[in-house]
Amino acid sequence: MSDYSTDLAHQIRKVASQLGFAAIGFSAPVPQPLAILRATAMVQEHRNGEMHFLETRMEERADPALLLPGLRTIISTAISYHYPIERRKGFPKISKYALIDDYHTIVKSKLEELLAAITVIIGGTITALITVDSSPLLEKNWAEEAGIGKTGKNTLLKVPSAGSYIFLGEILVDREIPSVKFTLPNSCGSCGDCLTRCPTKALVEPGKIDASKCISYLTIELKREFMTEEAAMIGEWMFGCDLCQELCPYNQQASIAAHISFNVRDELVNISTERVLSLTKSGFRELFYGTPIFRIGLRRLKRNARAVAENLNLHITGTKGGT
Repeated sequence: MSDYSTDLAHQIRKVASQLGFAAIGFSAPVPQPLAILRATAMVQEHRNGEMHFLETRMEERADPALLLPGLRTIISTAISYHYPIERRKGFPKISKYALIDDYHTIVKSKLEELLAAITVIIGGTITALITVDSSPLLEKNWAEEAGIGKTGKNTLLKVPSAGSYIFLGEILVDREIPSVKFTLPNSCGSCGDCLTRCPTKALVEPGKIDASKCISYLTIELKREFMTEEAAMIGEWMFGCDLCQELCPYNQQASIAAHISFNVRDELVNISTERVLSLTKSGFRELFYGTPIFRIGLRRLKRNARAVAENLNLHITGTKGGT
C-alpha cells in the first residue's frame, strides 16, 4: 500500500509537469487554526475594505470538507504567468495577469485535464471539486501545507523557480494521496523592499496587508467613485498593481517561464488613457472581453483612467502626484 501511494503521487506529479504546471502538492484536510485566525483578524480589523465576501462562509474556509463531503486530499497547483513585458514611460500600467486571457478559464481547463488523468491513474470513479478562485478555500494556506510555496512578506505565495507570478488552482478529491512533504524556508530573508517601497503603505507589516490601501483593491474591487486621496494613491496603475512583485529579488531569479496557454494581448500593454476614455460599450467589449479587466466594466475602468491621466499629468509637470 505504501509503495502504491508513493507511486500514485509520483505519477500525478509527472502528468502535472507534462501539462505545464509549475508545482503540485498534496495535503490532508487537517484543521488550520492559525490561517483562520489571520482571516478573521483581517475582517475584524476592517482591512478587507468593501470585499464583504471575505466576511462570509468562514465555516467552509475552516473545514473544506463542507465543500466536498468525503474529502480526503486537497491537491494544490501553481501555473506561471511570468512573461517578459516592456512598458512605455508615461503610459498607464496594467497588472501582468490582466494582459492575458482570463486565468479562471485557462487554469480550470488544465485542472480538468489533470483530473481526467488522475481518474485513469487511480483506476476508478472519484468524487472531486475543481476550484480556481471560485470557492471559500484558503488557497495560499493549503499550497503551503502541500509544500509547493511559501508566503512572502508581501502576502503573495512564492513558488521555487517560479516566483510569485503564479495562478493557484485546486482539486479536492475523496481519495487519499499520501506524499512526502517539504518544509520550504523563508525566501524573503532580511529583504523588506516590498514593505518600504509600497507607495500606499498597504503592507503594514511582514505578511499583513491592509487591502483598503492596496492599489489592486482600489482599481479592481472598489466599486464607488474615488475620493481625491484614493485617486492620487493609484499613481500610474489603471488596473491592478505589480509593484511588490517587480521589486522582489526572488522573481528576478525565477526560471520557470509563463505557461504556453497565456498569450499577451499586445494592444493592451501600453494602451493610453485617452483611448480608454473614448471607448464606447461596444468598443470596451471588443477590446477587453475575455480578460479580467472586463469584469469591472467600462464605468470603473474610465474612473481609473481619469485618475491615472491626472496623476501622469502632475508627474510630467513636476507637481506632487503619481508613484
